[in-house]
Amino acid sequence: MPNFDQFEKKIGFSFRNRKFLETAFTHRSYLNENRAPSAGWRREHNERLEFLGDAVLELVVTEFLFAKYPEKPEGDLTAYRAALVNTQSISAAAQKLGMNDFLLLSRGEARDTGRARQIILANAFEAMIGALYLDQGYNAAKDFIGKQLFGMADEIVEKKLWQDAKSRFQEVAQELMGITPSYKLLDQSGPDHDKRFLIGAYVGPEKISIGEGKSKQEAEQDAAQKALQAKGW
Repeated sequence: MPNFDQFEKKIGFSFRNRKFLETAFTHRSYLNENRAPSAGWRREHNERLEFLGDAVLELVVTEFLFAKYPEKPEGDLTAYRAALVNTQSISAAAQKLGMNDFLLLSRGEARDTGRARQIILANAFEAMIGALYLDQGYNAAKDFIGKQLFGMADEIVEKKLWQDAKSRFQEVAQELMGITPSYKLLDQSGPDHDKRFLIGAYVGPEKISIGEGKSKQEAEQDAAQKALQAKGW
């Protein structure tokens, strides 16, 4: 069992109810191999906390962007928010916090790397927000989000990282190669509540990249982003 005291010191919060903290790090797969009760309570996975944390995250980031960019229209703010709370951004924040070292995973999931681990980290980050919200209230969750994510906003806006990857890939491919990219479903796996899709991004017959996501749309965006990187665009 990880030493969660270390994580509490890292984020500057001491949980009143340790159950919330442990649950935030518990992946569904872990319960399949560890059915016994822990410390007198029935262990839960983190998906309900993730659901709550996602809503809190969106509200906090919306409030922040609304105040930070008073002249920006709704469409721009929506794009900025999407970039700030997407899987890539929040998994990077989770990685920086060292959350990977505290995850409770099955032996199989523990071997996963790349996009699969990125998704698990992003979900755990949202679950941690939900845990803080339940344990210490909105302001604690807001403070946590602010410290981990708000600093990314300027870079996202200045480097136009908020732009839709598929749109950018299509625009550049048409401009440089005269071809509209296409996408093909390569594989899908997992139960209905936890689907994973693999999508290939193509320019003509050439497969440029493979993206992964919890939906086809997310996988296509991931594939487009990787294609831009692969082409140096």
